[in-house]
Amino acid sequence: MNHGLGERWLQAAYGDAAWLGTLRPLEAVYRWAMARRAAAYRDGRRKVWRAEVPVIVVGNVTLGGTGKSPLVAWLARYLTEHGWRPGIVSRGYGGEAGQGAGYPLHVTTQTPIAQSGDEPRMLARQTGLPVVVDPDRPRGARALLELGCDILLSDDGLQHLALGRDLELVVVDGRRGFGNGHCLPAGPLREPLTRLAEVDAVLINGAPAFAPPAGAWTFHLAPSRWRSLADGMAWPLEPAPFRGAVHAVAGIGNPGRFFDTLAALGVEAKPHAFADHHRFTLQDLTFDDGLPVVMTAKDAEKCDAMTLEQGWVLEVEAAPPADFVAWLDRRLAGLR
Repeated sequence: MNHGLGERWLQAAYGDAAWLGTLRPLEAVYRWAMARRAAAYRDGRRKVWRAEVPVIVVGNVTLGGTGKSPLVAWLARYLTEHGWRPGIVSRGYGGEAGQGAGYPLHVTTQTPIAQSGDEPRMLARQTGLPVVVDPDRPRGARALLELGCDILLSDDGLQHLALGRDLELVVVDGRRGFGNGHCLPAGPLREPLTRLAEVDAVLINGAPAFAPPAGAWTFHLAPSRWRSLADGMAWPLEPAPFRGAVHAVAGIGNPGRFFDTLAALGVEAKPHAFADHHRFTLQDLTFDDGLPVVMTAKDAEKCDAMTLEQGWVLEVEAAPPADFVAWLDRRLAGLR
């Protein structure tokens, strides 16, 4: 699906366009296939591998960005601060280690994006923890155990049922919510909303513009600093290291959230939205007016080798509410 068509479909799915009703027969087939797959894991026809250490899955039930990766980074830091030795396993969407180092792929800040994908390398940079990419999640998890990890975070792992889990956390975008409430291809849902009754916690990124599920927590992403793409130096949010208007580029699942964040910071931004996981070229980031270019941390992983003297990265951090943190502490105590 090309970028333009994909964006139009997402807008339709989150806007409940009537023409998506013609895809309901295909939705029924998709739902049947997902239910059959889940049943196979439950009754043993498909194998579930369970690690000897706790596994926390962070995922979503919708397509498009929800703010999941910043929550994974926050969890990794929080666990480290509380005496755990966490590791992160990811599918590594957009990467293909099979064309280079092979799987399981141990990701560092020097790993080529073409092998790791953008989000795993971003998480390696932000946390400094072991990050492994492998489409075979149990194999990737075993690689982390060999490194001495005593708790595992499965990034975007809700639908990867071959890896057993102790906690399932689902992240939902506060503005987009569940769209029209239908599964693919008639809507943005990867799984029916009944799946939410099975998970341990639902976290909503931003004030919900919909009736949230009972017991859901609301959190937000807080901008923390600017980082120079040219030399990696960190700069405070205020005063910003640039003046006047900027070009804002975003190749993430929900570019609008990034543009809204810039507006809230008082940054006059000219928005440029690209497809999620877009492989940026220097031409994408070259404009004829000499204005600075700002981007997300995820996009910066694909641009750090480019010569952009006026390229800036907006770093954000997840800020979960205190009652969720207290709940997490209780659950972690039961996992030791």
